This record gives sequence, structure tokens and C-alpha cells, in this order.
Amino acid sequence: MAGIRSVLWIGRGEHFPAGSVAEAPALDVVWERDVARAARLSPESFHAVVLDVEDADQAREGLRALELPTSIPVLVRIDRCDEAHLAGLHADGASEVVQREAGATLDLLPRLERLVRQAAERRSATRLVPAPARRAADQGLIGDGPEMQQVYGLLAVASRSRATVLLQGETGTGKELVARAIHRASPRRRAAFVAINCAAFPDTLLESELFGHQRGAFTGAERDKPGLFETADAGTLFLDEVGETSAPFQAKLLRVLQEREVRRLGGTRARRVDVRIIAASNRDLRADAQRAAFRADLYYRLAVFPIHLPPLRKRPSDVIPLARHFLALYGRAENKAEVQLSHEAQRLLQAYSWPGNVRELENEVQRALAIAEPGDSLSASHFSERLSGILEPVEATFRAGETLRDTLGRIEAWLIRRALDTHGGRRAATARRLGITREGLYKKMKRYRIE
Repeated sequence: MAGIRSVLWIGRGEHFPAGSVAEAPALDVVWERDVARAARLSPESFHAVVLDVEDADQAREGLRALELPTSIPVLVRIDRCDEAHLAGLHADGASEVVQREAGATLDLLPRLERLVRQAAERRSATRLVPAPARRAADQGLIGDGPEMQQVYGLLAVASRSRATVLLQGETGTGKELVARAIHRASPRRRAAFVAINCAAFPDTLLESELFGHQRGAFTGAERDKPGLFETADAGTLFLDEVGETSAPFQAKLLRVLQEREVRRLGGTRARRVDVRIIAASNRDLRADAQRAAFRADLYYRLAVFPIHLPPLRKRPSDVIPLARHFLALYGRAENKAEVQLSHEAQRLLQAYSWPGNVRELENEVQRALAIAEPGDSLSASHFSERLSGILEPVEATFRAGETLRDTLGRIEAWLIRRALDTHGGRRAATARRLGITREGLYKKMKRYRIE
């Protein structure tokens, strides 16, 4: 039984014999029926975890409650799960999903041994990676370039602090993933991590969701309901897109942050809450506060510990590791674990600017996997026209006898025209997208005779 010595089994104990785990003489097996109780047993101290559940909803709830680092293999043993839910379970932390078949005997030990061995190989392969990146990888964060090294350092400090954190960065940079990583590495990790997208609710409903309400507070309030502040008590509350909230709501949120107590809608009694706040926005809230588009006093309450997440175009060395991560993650769910990236695909991914950031890269990899056959090597044809289209200016402008300067000029002109089309001819937005000044854009447009 080399490599695996302890297993935490969560779920129905009557399935021990069917899994052949309980009878292994050299294996220390701890069984706990309830996920919440199991989470208090330090599951990260076991070599592997088995989550024995009935359906995908129970599995997802269990995985999110455990929030284990990727170095701890989790085998989900499930009664029923369709293909549509497999990718979601893997994304939530399942290393492998095994469906139970009526009357069939399934030996789980070889599977657990393989998962533990693979986890050990991954740890061995990352020994040369800087320590902050290794710790971040355990939390599901990928990338070891200088930009992310700075983020990891701030993340480590934020995890040890009680201070409110403000995550800022473009859409798709992984703000919720970083928020979860801070929570999992903090002293509050045994309590709940609760997330809400503030932009998804109108004010009244957002207040009800966060602060709760009493029965009869408004039409349809048929029973008392605790808010998310109460649900996250002793844990972490993640307020995504907080910059999209209205001024009246911001005033109420500010009071809660100042007083550390909430009053349900329609209620008269204030309730004390011990909640760590992590807020996020894709807007520059400091600039919004300076021009009175966001409450300045609330901004300074939220930005006690600000962390800026760099866009993917500023992290070129992380594109291929991220793509390989998504290939492994979704390849298992699609039964296409052997699909690889060709050199052509790698060059294509690195040449693209990724306006949708990590989320766009994840979607592109999922799309390519859906098209690919098992064992394929992904090429440019597997990706969307947004990516494959960037090869057109290179192919179209290459002419024998031209100088490098002329060729690069043709490519630059094509990129400027494409950016102008994308932004409806708005030159200020185009300049920002290209990372140049408006004056610089005007000069280039004049040079290339772009109207």
C-alpha cells in the first residue's frame, strides 16, 4: 500500500465493504457521515478523501464545504451523474468521479492509490517552482510569472490578516478564485465562504439577500429569512461587482461595515456579525470615488487591503500553463484526457491578446475539446475565429522582398483597423485597448492612412 496510508470516507458507511477500503489492513480509514463534521477533522491531513453521495448536487455541496487543496485527491462515489455535471464536479475539486452500478463490486483501492501517486508526482514536478506559486497552485491558482508572484505575496499577507480586501481587475481575471484562496488559507477556513454578485440583484432584493428579512416585511415575505451576513458569520462574505451598487445601498452597506451588525428588513433588533469582507470590482473604484460615482467613505472601508489582478495579456508566460490546466481539468470530464496542445496551438494562444482574460481562455479550451477527437493534438482549426483570425494578417502581408519594417507595419495597421471596428470607431476606447495614447493612435492612423 505504498503512498497511501490514510483515507477519510464521508457518506454512507454501509458502502465501505463494497469499496474494499475498510478491509485494507494497512490503511487507516476514518468514516464520518456528515460533511460538516468531517470538515472539522482536518481532511487535508489525510492522503485521500472519498465522498460517497447520491447525486451531483450533494457532491457539489460536499466539495465546496470541504474546499480541499488540489494536493489532496478526492474520489466522488455517486449513485447518478449525467455528463453535463461531470465538468462542474471536477471544477469544484473532484479528482475522479465513479458512478455506482447496482449489484456491481467496485474495488476503489487501485483508484485511490493511482490518485495519490499522481498527486505526489505533481508535487515533485513543482519543487523548482517558487514557494508562493506552489502554495497558490494548492488553492487552484495557476501562474508563476512575476506579475502573479506579486499577487501571491499579497494573498499570503491578506490570508493572515483580518482586514477587508478589495480585489480589482478586469472581468475574467479570477477574482472569486482569489477570494476563495484567501478564505481557505485564513483562520476562518472552517466557517462558510459565501459569495454574491451584487450586479445581479436590484437594490431591494440585494438588501433582502444580504441583510435578511422578517415575515411580512414585504409582499411575498412569508417567513423569516436570515441574510448572507448572518450565514457567513465567523466566515467570509465575498461581494462581487460591488461597484455596480446604488448610492442608497452603499450607505447601508457602509453602516454594516462600521457597526458590524445587521438589521433584517422589517425587523427591529440588530444582530452582531463577525464576518470578513472581500469585495471585488472590474472598475477603478478609486477613480469612481474621486469623481463621486462611488461613495468615497465606503471605498476606503473596502480598500483596506487592495489587490490588483493583472489581465492575462500582462502574463504571457502563464497562458500555456493555464491552457494545459484547463485541458487536464475538462479533458477528464470529456473522456479526452490524452488531448494535447500542438506547437502551432501554443504559438496561437500566446499571440492572442485575451480581452476576456482567463475566463475566455477557459472557454476556448472547452470549445476546442468539444471539437477534438480523443488523442488529437489541438491545432488552430480547433479554436474559434477570434483566435485563428490573428493568423490572417501575418499570412496576407508576407511578401517576398519586403523588409521586416514593411511587414510589421502591415500587421500593425490590420490590428488597428480591427480594434477600431471592435470599438465602433471610438478612438479613445481603441487606444486604451491597444495600450497606447490617443495621440499615438492618431499618428499611426495618419501613417497608415486609416480613416
